[in-house]
Amino acid sequence: MTLKVVGAGVGRTGTNSLKLALEQLTGAPCHHMFELFKDPSQIAVWTDAIEGRPVDWSTMPAGYDTLVDWPGASFWPELSAANPDALVLLSVREPEDWYRSASNTIFLVFDNAPPEMQPWFETVRGLLAERFCSDLDDPTAMMDAFVRHNDAVRRAIPSERLLEWTATDGWDPICERLGVDVPDEAFPKSNDTNQWRADLGLPPVS
Repeated sequence: MTLKVVGAGVGRTGTNSLKLALEQLTGAPCHHMFELFKDPSQIAVWTDAIEGRPVDWSTMPAGYDTLVDWPGASFWPELSAANPDALVLLSVREPEDWYRSASNTIFLVFDNAPPEMQPWFETVRGLLAERFCSDLDDPTAMMDAFVRHNDAVRRAIPSERLLEWTATDGWDPICERLGVDVPDEAFPKSNDTNQWRADLGLPPVS
């Protein structure tokens, strides 16, 4: 299945809200890290990609029309090349806000993942080390990696293929670029910091 949207924005840039929105707009599944929790059989092919073994990018991820979030966002060069007609959607936010959110949520999963998922998250740690940064407790290093990642996408993807988007932009720019009508309802808002922490059994933060 050819991807219509390659999400190049990393986790905690509104990717779960984007997933819900893209599924509503396309009527088809959108890939997100959460998909690997629901279907661990996908882990093998992503592990192959992370560890440098050959994969067929034209068929990844199988069964999805769109993709957002890690691990796919780290492979935006391969996925955008394999899907030359896809919109590349770069979800962004201010680096300080991103690090604050990520350090209170997804960075904690490495020490709190369910036992059956711990090997996968060690693989993800290797992905971050290779393609982003794995110094999770170093705000400067992580924010620098965040800026580098976004700048690399901006440099590589022509403007006619690229949509840079923030959560406050809502439906309009996505619908315009996909050529679909704007839904008559609020843009999805999901997976905020304390919702995420509650799902992992962690206390809220102010």
